[in-house]
Amino acid sequence: MSRSAHPAGPRHADVLPEGHYAGPPADLNTLDPRVWSRTVRRNADGVVTVGGLDVTSLAEEFGTPAYFLDEDDFRARCRAWKDAFGPDADVFYAGKAFLSRAVVRWLHEEGLNLDVCSGGELATALGAGMPAERIALHGNNKSTEEITRAVEAGVGRIVLDSFQEIVRVAHIAEKLGKRQRVQIRVTVGVEAHTHEFIATAHEDQKFGIALAGGTSQPGAGGGPAAEAVRRALKLDALELIGIHSHIGSQIFDMAGFEVSARRVVQLLTDVRDEHGIELPEIDLGGGLGIAYTSDDDPREPHEIAKALSEIVSKECAAAGLRVPRLSVEPGRAIVGPTAFTLYEVGTVKELEGLRTYVSVDGGMSDNIRTALYDAEYSVALVSRTSGAEPMLSRVVGKHCESGDIVVRDAFLPSDVAPGDLLAVPATGAYCRSMASNYNHALRPPVVAVKDGEARVIVRRETEEDLLRLDVG
Repeated sequence: MSRSAHPAGPRHADVLPEGHYAGPPADLNTLDPRVWSRTVRRNADGVVTVGGLDVTSLAEEFGTPAYFLDEDDFRARCRAWKDAFGPDADVFYAGKAFLSRAVVRWLHEEGLNLDVCSGGELATALGAGMPAERIALHGNNKSTEEITRAVEAGVGRIVLDSFQEIVRVAHIAEKLGKRQRVQIRVTVGVEAHTHEFIATAHEDQKFGIALAGGTSQPGAGGGPAAEAVRRALKLDALELIGIHSHIGSQIFDMAGFEVSARRVVQLLTDVRDEHGIELPEIDLGGGLGIAYTSDDDPREPHEIAKALSEIVSKECAAAGLRVPRLSVEPGRAIVGPTAFTLYEVGTVKELEGLRTYVSVDGGMSDNIRTALYDAEYSVALVSRTSGAEPMLSRVVGKHCESGDIVVRDAFLPSDVAPGDLLAVPATGAYCRSMASNYNHALRPPVVAVKDGEARVIVRRETEEDLLRLDVG
């Protein structure tokens, strides 16, 4: 059987069959601009550069493994999203993709808002100077402490995820003498074409309040989401500003967004008809995909903005509603393509008739996505060029785990040897955020590169960091 996997991973965790990969590219030394950040080049010596700095020098200074983030690319993508949606919409960067104080400052300077989903992310945002009114707080199980800090700080919105949370946020806001702006997150019954673990809008999952289904209030119309609106509107400590929907991640087509927008607008229509008010905002979430391999063809921000705006306008016109202010939440789509992970090759092990295993000095502790989602990545030899024949390779890590795979199937030059540098592009999103200390590995640094200069924005962990937490 032959089947290609979705870049986020095959749906429902199916196992990829052997031989699903395409043949080798015509030139292993070519860097596809679709999967590399904008300033990545090969210099005259065949060494890859980013921001004007070559990877061999970067490896000598910062070590490997390490994430190298192209600041110019990050800022350009922020501007592209902001310009695409214009002044009548809000772009919230999804901090869960990757967050640091430097990133918060870049977002602030480029005029983007920020959504956070934990107390730690909120602390990072506030500590780096993001104005609280430009922060949104997400989460399916926000603690009392997290809600309290958010309300005290004056965050621009809290996205309510359950009936219990409606009461919890209202109680805290009332106790603090504040009126908190909120949105209600609804699940719209759309299962995006993505991996089971990152599809978030069908009813059987932990996020949001379902549009469909019965209601807990006898005699009331609509489903649970309509009931959530009723409850929120009755509480003086809450200012209900809109409805939030998020249908999944790593999505390439707009069909799911069209269905989602239609159902959210129907809820806005029901709210108008029942309560006599038109909620002023809707948030359609994020989840737009990026190119991990040359086979991926993601949409540009201006295409996405045009499609979403047209969908919402069309549905509102049909319902006789004013068009609400639109919000979107790109995270991966901004930071994902801006970084690559640099590794040094250690062991090269040929399995005759199968493939060659190329072991690097990182692995699932710095990129869990391949093991978790069967995600696909590209990889390139970056410390030199090679004219050797391509060999089918599997790039693996150094962890004591057979599933410790970085790139499942790739073609590398057959003369790859210990000491060579490999780079895996499109690792800006979720790799450092989900990094671990498995096998007591030290999490790599994040190094920002711009205009021939490099600086550490998240330092490499040390053994002292590990031992400092071990108080036994």
